[in-house]
Amino acid sequence: ELTAVLLDYTFAYPVCYEEDRAPDLTGFRRCYIGTRQSSSYIRTHSSAALTTPEEYAINISDDTVIIEGYDDAGVLYGVLDFYTEYILANEYPGDPDRYRINPFERETLPAFSLQSAPSVKERGLWTWGHVIYDYRGYLDNMMRLKMNTVIIWNDFLPSNARDIIAYAHERSIRVIWGFAWLWDTDCAKFDMEHLMEQSAGILETFEREFAGIDVDGIYFQTFTELSTDNISGVLIAKAAAEFVNHTAAMFYERRPDMEIQFGLHADSVRNRLEFLRTVDSRIRIVWENCGAFPFSYLPDDISTFDETAAFVREITHLRGERERFGAVTKGMVKLDWGCFEHSRGPHCIGISTDRMKQNRIDRKAPIWKYIQAQWIAYADYAQEMIRIMAEEKQGDLCICALLEDGMFEEGIPYPAALFSRMLWNCKEDIRKTQSLAALPHYTVFT
Repeated sequence: ELTAVLLDYTFAYPVCYEEDRAPDLTGFRRCYIGTRQSSSYIRTHSSAALTTPEEYAINISDDTVIIEGYDDAGVLYGVLDFYTEYILANEYPGDPDRYRINPFERETLPAFSLQSAPSVKERGLWTWGHVIYDYRGYLDNMMRLKMNTVIIWNDFLPSNARDIIAYAHERSIRVIWGFAWLWDTDCAKFDMEHLMEQSAGILETFEREFAGIDVDGIYFQTFTELSTDNISGVLIAKAAAEFVNHTAAMFYERRPDMEIQFGLHADSVRNRLEFLRTVDSRIRIVWENCGAFPFSYLPDDISTFDETAAFVREITHLRGERERFGAVTKGMVKLDWGCFEHSRGPHCIGISTDRMKQNRIDRKAPIWKYIQAQWIAYADYAQEMIRIMAEEKQGDLCICALLEDGMFEEGIPYPAALFSRMLWNCKEDIRKTQSLAALPHYTVFT
């Protein structure tokens, strides 16, 4: 990815990327890319103070480009933003004689300086696995958006899970695998009096299916996806908290450092939050269905935005200032439940023919066109909600957008590009966010 982005613009011009391979740099424009540990030039010439994982600094002067990352991910993200915020932003100089110009054609490179770190620590997407049709394309596009977390929910762990994890890790993306803790598609059918007896079976499922692979974490849902606060007279919030703590304790006994995410639908617990305060602090509660957009499927659903914002401020501190908080937002393309069928066993995901992918693109285009139009109108509401969560948490925060069966692997829809810029910098001027999200060649308008 680094090579492709840079060579597209510099192939025909005298540019040197590796100091050790060109001892005579006369006439070259020099481009130093790396961390202080990997580049002696950056170590001696950069004055950037990088203190945060994934942070980067770009400095351009005297025909020399320095892209420094705090770590490897920071280097990657610095190059991606060098492409968007420098190369693309300087292609149109406002010169009546040169309508469009490659910045490297100029007599001197325009001076530029940018230092940036993420507003949200863990940023990404949530999806059912069986509607990923090309896992490489899906993860490549996540990387281009500086996303570092994917939550994949599936009936069974995919047969090619190891390949997916390896490909993701090469792109600085963590894979969180989802599976049910007493939840399928009907939350109301449980015997609430015998919940605790099910914990051992859940742990056994994990040990059998997940323990042998390089798991970054697990995401589970239980019986909270209801519009009522009880099942057969038993309070859902109370039963869920007790059951989750009991089951998680078994996991932590064997794997004390494991990332466990509790996908919680707010509808059934909104008025019973006192019980959620008792959930083990090591568990990250990942909230859904909190109210208005961006928690709603439709971006124009903003009538209760202020009420939703107040609720979000409350739940970010539900278990104290050190709460490990997460959220799954919506407002993108979702699974078509009208033609849903459960998998009958493990199978490979993310491997489909071009014909199959084109079929899905054609089917989803009208939906994306509608969603796209609404994001153009209501993007500032999504940005404001992300800003609220980022400011309230000031640290350990995970936000993933539900984007499933939307052919994200074949092209990045404009709403997803907007969303990703908001996660990286939630305080950026919304006009700049909208403009820069549209510039890259991989952003698609339906």
